[in-house]
Amino acid sequence: MKAIILAVSMLLPATGLMARTVQERLHDATAVFNEVMSTPDRGIPQDLLAKARCVVIIPGEKKAAFVVGGEYGRGFAVCRKESGTGWGAPAAVRMEGASVGFQIGGSSTDLVLLVMNQDGMNKLLRDKFTLGADASVAAGPVGRTATAETDAMLHAEILSWSRSKGLFGGVSVAGSTLRPDMDENEHLYGRRLGNREIIMGSIARPPAAEALDHALDRYSMFKGESSADRSVHQ
Repeated sequence: MKAIILAVSMLLPATGLMARTVQERLHDATAVFNEVMSTPDRGIPQDLLAKARCVVIIPGEKKAAFVVGGEYGRGFAVCRKESGTGWGAPAAVRMEGASVGFQIGGSSTDLVLLVMNQDGMNKLLRDKFTLGADASVAAGPVGRTATAETDAMLHAEILSWSRSKGLFGGVSVAGSTLRPDMDENEHLYGRRLGNREIIMGSIARPPAAEALDHALDRYSMFKGESSADRSVHQ
């Protein structure tokens, strides 16, 4: 993984991986989500967002390759409170991956993942899991009227989208790993916390995360549902 990060940092501008603070990254995550959802004809279908248990946003994931390729991104996972009264505090995550083959170049991509059920949420609470291996994942549909009609989408634990150079659409992220980012959690909360503690506990939402919470509430139809409706989504 050190080799992957080194390759990415060499091929992409220095503003990429480590320069931004956790507060700036939260701002970036909020901006990405708002920009994606503000174009309903090309955004994430709101009915899928309404059913999702968690949202993972990784702004500016870095991908680079020179024969050996790598990807590395830092972002946040936000899950619904067990009470159904809204969204919880953000838990920092890292996404990592590698590939081998004839390839060269670099790019920066925004990623959004929806965790669609309890099984997917349980994977998110682990110390580490691999998308596509430990958790089923499918490229998500786009557009206001898009529906998850294929078997892959209907049964996937996680749906994924990406935005690169202004283009937004479903993307396969199978083979990438997702894990807690303890360093970012410490910077955000003032002490080292695991993602299970944040997602399943009663950790107070930091002020820097208020804008992201408002954005999730704005585009989520979940708030007005009854407990019976919520049980269907679970």
